[in-house]
Amino acid sequence: MKDYKDLIDSKKIPAHVAIIMDGNGRWAKSKSLPRDVGHKKGAEVIEPLLEVALDLGIKAVTLYAFSTENWQRSPKEILSLWNLLNYFFSTKLEKIKKKGVRIKHSGELKRLPSKTKKIIKEAVQETKNNKKIVLNFCINYGSRQEIIRAVNNWLEIRKDDEKITIKKLDKNFYTSDLPEIDLLIRTSGEYRISNFLLWQIAYAELYFLDVLWPDFKDDHFYQSIYEYQQRKRRFGGR
Repeated sequence: MKDYKDLIDSKKIPAHVAIIMDGNGRWAKSKSLPRDVGHKKGAEVIEPLLEVALDLGIKAVTLYAFSTENWQRSPKEILSLWNLLNYFFSTKLEKIKKKGVRIKHSGELKRLPSKTKKIIKEAVQETKNNKKIVLNFCINYGSRQEIIRAVNNWLEIRKDDEKITIKKLDKNFYTSDLPEIDLLIRTSGEYRISNFLLWQIAYAELYFLDVLWPDFKDDHFYQSIYEYQQRKRRFGGR
């Protein structure tokens, strides 16, 4: 297998990478383990991934942690996800802060358990002045819902007869303070976007990996960046 790290061009690093972390449940099933074990194993991938992003100089990483459609899962699995999220922030926050990481949340907070809401708000507040990289967690997030929210927010502040524009609407998205998404990665061999950042990935490069998220290693991330660098980005031009 290639050592993709050594093949990376340091002058062509994507500013913003978004990741659909897919395959935790199938990983657990393949090993005859409960689904929550798969989610826990998947959560352990985040910190090494962050180290690679810091090493490469990526400015923002957005992770699809819990979608609005995930509420259809069993109450037991949903509870285990909240417990895991609480555990992740409570045990990793100090280390993350020291690395200069700013935590950001994208999604609706109101339906989340009170403890989870409190932990997310505290993580965002305590890291708000960090500058090295943004780690954006999409929790209770759906892109169609975000677009509707953005339109409604704009309607509340629009002036008489004012027309909407791409720039005006863009300011009302959760990601308005982040760089444009350059690369979207999805693991597990699925070829879907699954209601994730539909507006923001208009010109992103898409890369699909046939590896379950808990098995996602540093070299898979380097491979994704390398493959991104092989693309010629035209943005609608020739």
